[in-house]
Amino acid sequence: MTPVLPLIPSTVCGSHGKAGWWYAAVKAFEAGQLGPGDMEEMFDDAADTAIRDMERAGLDIITDGEVRRLDGYVDSYYAIIKGIAPLPARRKAGPWGYDQQTRYEAVGRIETPPGGLGIVKEFTYLKAHTAKRTKATCAGPLTFGSRIHPGKMYRGVVDVAERFAEVINEELKGLVTAGADFIQIDEPARGNVSGEEMARLFNLATAGVKAKLAFHICFGNRFGRSRFDRSYRPYFPGLLDARADQFVLEFAGRELSELDLWKEHGQDRELGAGVIDVKGFYPDTPEDVARRIHRVLAVCRPERLYVNPDCGFGWSPRYMCNQKIQALAAGAVLARQELAGRG
Repeated sequence: MTPVLPLIPSTVCGSHGKAGWWYAAVKAFEAGQLGPGDMEEMFDDAADTAIRDMERAGLDIITDGEVRRLDGYVDSYYAIIKGIAPLPARRKAGPWGYDQQTRYEAVGRIETPPGGLGIVKEFTYLKAHTAKRTKATCAGPLTFGSRIHPGKMYRGVVDVAERFAEVINEELKGLVTAGADFIQIDEPARGNVSGEEMARLFNLATAGVKAKLAFHICFGNRFGRSRFDRSYRPYFPGLLDARADQFVLEFAGRELSELDLWKEHGQDRELGAGVIDVKGFYPDTPEDVARRIHRVLAVCRPERLYVNPDCGFGWSPRYMCNQKIQALAAGAVLARQELAGRG
């Protein structure tokens, strides 16, 4: 039986903090000391660990922690996507920056291998290993296309993104067939793409997908560093053209700024409000989280509110991640109790 969600459900954006042995196994694999079978076993163990951590924390909706995605929530896919070739990094020395990421050029039609991106397999494992409500997560067309030069195959970056929308659409329909009823698409607030264009590409990627759809707009979080100007205002009201049931937005790391935007534009949608700062090591308390939730409730009705971290925990130590999701779940319970007491 599918668990009934409480008022103000708590969930995550996707990725979970990985254990030290995860990194040790990846290095051993790269050194030729582990084989593909060893890695498959390790990934199963990592997914089991992430699921257990989220269940123990008390989250209402969980993921598999995206632990099978080797280098971030999209980078590992470039290794299996056909029709692209890596380009030399612009800068290799000095402090890490986004200009050190590997970029690619389209050298043929962009295709995925048989079986797609593998997200359906990830979700199938998750579904079989928890009785909790679940959420599937997938990078969006702008995210996939952001580091791919169109080359001679495509007319421009929009064409690349549109091709990825087709690829993603197949993956999402596979997720629905596998039992996913809640799917989140992750896209960047990159500044040079309008809210209307983001919405158009979201709609292409999700056309015909019969599930609850969330639209996560991300400012960037690699190594805990943002990439884009951290304001949602330029994208509204254009983003509302997206056929998204829920918008997942960062608030905690920005001291809850721009809540007024939701009061202006978001009244007919659900809000996945970021009430945990994933970039800071401050040990949030349930009381901190409850206070933030009550501030969000000033602009969003409780029946339309979900709470989550600002972004994923893929660049966070596991102990820090666990402390924060425990505070998130407990803070949501506390906020519900306080609402009930006021009623």
